[in-house]
Amino acid sequence: MPRLVGAGVAVAATMLLGLAAWLEPSASGLGTHSQMRLPPCGWILSMNMPCPTCGMTTAFAHAADGNLPAAFLTQPMGAVLAVATAMALLVGSYTAATGSRVAVLAGGLWGRRTAWVLGVGFTAAWLYKIVVYKELLG
Repeated sequence: MPRLVGAGVAVAATMLLGLAAWLEPSASGLGTHSQMRLPPCGWILSMNMPCPTCGMTTAFAHAADGNLPAAFLTQPMGAVLAVATAMALLVGSYTAATGSRVAVLAGGLWGRRTAWVLGVGFTAAWLYKIVVYKELLG
């Protein structure tokens, strides 16, 4: 069973990072998702403010191209999630190939403290994106 789960994680991470590598990162740090024929950000259209995930697709595209500094400057949490996706690809591939239970050890990292750290990081990245967006408007 660990091999099957590892393979599933590896395939999902590969697809996500492959799509991100296919996309051309937007120079503005927003709007890369439109290359997938997704609509513009509703928050920006209705409130002139980026949503909590604004810039994540662009950050993933930068990270998939190997440009981690640009990914972090675009959307810090997006960069963190892109690196976590790459780590999931590695662990999933290793688990699928060897049957190792290393993923169980990684699962032990999740808990209340991790949830709080991620929540604070996500909020801080959103606030950062709001500031960057306001500066972009001039």
